[in-house]
Formats: sequence, structure tokens, C-alpha cells
Amino acid sequence: MRVVTTAQPLDVQPTPLALLLLGREADPKSERGVECPGDLPAPSDPDLVERARAAKAALGDKVFVLGHHYQRDEVIEFADVTGDSFKLARDAAARPDAEYIVFCGVHFMAESADILTGDDQQVILPDLAAGCSMADMATAEQVAECWDVLTEAGVAEQVVPVSYMNSSADIKAFTGKHGGTICTSSNAKRALDWAFEQGEKVLFLPDQHLGRNTAVRDMGLSLDDCVVYNPHKPNGGLTAEQLRAAKMILWRGHCSVHGRFSLESVNDVRARIPGVNVLVHPECKHEVVAAADYVGSTEYIIKALEAAPRGSKWAIGTELNLVRRLANRFAAEDKEIVFLDKTVCFCSTMNRIDLPHLVWALESLAAGKVVNRIQVDDETESFAKMALERMLALP
Repeated sequence: MRVVTTAQPLDVQPTPLALLLLGREADPKSERGVECPGDLPAPSDPDLVERARAAKAALGDKVFVLGHHYQRDEVIEFADVTGDSFKLARDAAARPDAEYIVFCGVHFMAESADILTGDDQQVILPDLAAGCSMADMATAEQVAECWDVLTEAGVAEQVVPVSYMNSSADIKAFTGKHGGTICTSSNAKRALDWAFEQGEKVLFLPDQHLGRNTAVRDMGLSLDDCVVYNPHKPNGGLTAEQLRAAKMILWRGHCSVHGRFSLESVNDVRARIPGVNVLVHPECKHEVVAAADYVGSTEYIIKALEAAPRGSKWAIGTELNLVRRLANRFAAEDKEIVFLDKTVCFCSTMNRIDLPHLVWALESLAAGKVVNRIQVDDETESFAKMALERMLALP
């Protein structure tokens, strides 16, 4: 005989993680989203462009708007400068008279801008839910535990941490505190050259692909010299012997956009477009980078296409907003530029910065109300700046 019971409602409170995923509550140690206070303009408001122009004009020189290359065109239109994350942070630091820095990018970028700008400047992120999944793949607690594992294996004193710019302020601070440096996709080889002058091994955070590609492709190390530390496994899934033998200890992190490109994507585009040049970002998987014709940072990609001859054909492995913008820009020069993959792939968190959020932020500032300010605490800022300054001092 089957017994049927009726479940009684339970007074269960949502967990902090559940609230976070629903866009409520806050986690200052995470890149994941939180709710923006206040009412946003409707996306269908036909006056959004004029409202943005009016608010920006009202603020005048008090505001400086930064636009990352992966932003939507509707947002880039209002950027005073465009660029990659570190270039924009430096541009902000070069404008000490700007009271408000509105960073149209993601959370870790705004943190870097706050670290590099003056105490009297306020950095604003139009949507706090604009985070970075890669940055979230390495938390301060996980990295501290990793260092304990390295210490127990007897290798910590030989290890120099190198953290990619695409990391939280906490990870940058850890790096500075442990004698390491920050790198960008443009200067990763210089950073690793410096690190190997300081120690025998490198802990590379948080993007395994940039670390592996730089070590193997640019520095001549082998794949066997690299191991991957998985923070979700005991001891990172590695033995003490593996840690002692490794030269590159790669954190198990990746970019959700660049990680989508595959060797099949490269082979397919070559079959479809004879004579195509494949140009990819070094955050792509190793097999994709190995099969590409050219590899480089966002700035490298832009400059390569600027210098490309008329009539040339290019398949680009990076974020779609930028690829589409470049295709439109160089269409008049008869340069055929296509997205490497057949599947549309925007950076979903970067795309959270849209015109309604930008208008809301600018209008709030014009009304004297500071919203969504990004602030890094003094201790974290001190150690993170130490790591950034080591990068700036690289030869």
C-alpha cells in the first residue's frame, strides 16, 4: 500500500547565495551581481540619448566616462576614452580634476580605477551586477588555502604570484603582499620573465589559458612544466611531487567568452573563407592559440586590423561587440572581418551596462546623488597598488 503524505510549508529563509543570484543583497568579495537602488529609465524611452547628453553636459568636467572595448555601441557613444581595463584605469588616474569616474566596464576594472585614482575622486559602476566570471573563479579564501598547500609541499618560498589584471582587488592585494606582480594580456611575458628572475616557480591567477599560452608559446616552456590547481579539489587536485616538479602553477580559471572558441571553430572558418587570417586573444584555449595565425591583446587586435591591407580577410576570436564594431569600421576598406565562432557570444556581464543604467548614473550624479560607488579599503588598496606598481616598473 502506498502512503501519500502532504508536505507542510516550511519557514525556510533564502540563503545569502540564493539572494545574490536573484539580484538581491550584496557580496563585496565577489564580482557577482547585486541590485541597483532606485528606478531605472525604461529601455524603450526614446529620450534616453538626449537624457544622457543633457546629464553629461550638466556635469561638465566633473565627470569622466570610461568605455571598455566590449561595451555596447550605445554606451561607447558617451565614453570620453575607450580601451582595455588597465589603459582605462590609467586614463582615469591621469584626470585628477574629474570628481566622478564613471566606469562602463565590470567590477574589477572599477576597483583598479579606484586604486589608481586620488582619494577625492569617486568611481561609479552604472550597474553593480556587471561582474566578471573569471575574477570570481579565484576568491581570497581559496588563494590563501592554495598558499597553505604550497607551504605544506615545501615550495611556497620558491613561488612568485603573478595575477592577471582580470582579478579582484583582494587577489591583487594577495599578489602584492607575497612579492608578486600584476600583468595584462599585453605584458604577460615581461611579467613572467621578471617573476622567474625572483623565484623558481610562478602561481598564475586566475586565467589558466593566458598563463599557459604565455609560458609555452612565448617563453618556450613545455606543457609538462604546467600544472592546474583546482580550488574545488583537496590540495588543488595535485600531489606535493607535482607541485615540486612544476614551473607554472596555473589557477583553474577561464574567460567564459574566449573559452568558447575551439579548434573546430578555427578549422571551420578556414574551410568557409579561403585565405582568412585567424587572430585570437591569448585568453583562448591553447589548441586555439596554436592553430591561429596571430595572437594578441585587445589593443593588438585593433592595431593589427588597422595595419591590415585592403581586401584582407580576418576571423577574430574575441568578444562580439568589439568584432562587430571593427567589421563596421573597416568595411569601407574592403576588409572582411568575421566572428571566429558561428555562435553569438557577448560578454553577458559587460553587457549589463546599458543606456538606461548609464542615464540613471549620470542623472543621479547631476542631481548631487552618488550611486554605485566602488571603494577599495585602505589595506587592500595598499597591497594591490604595490603589485600594480611592480608591473609599471617592469622593463
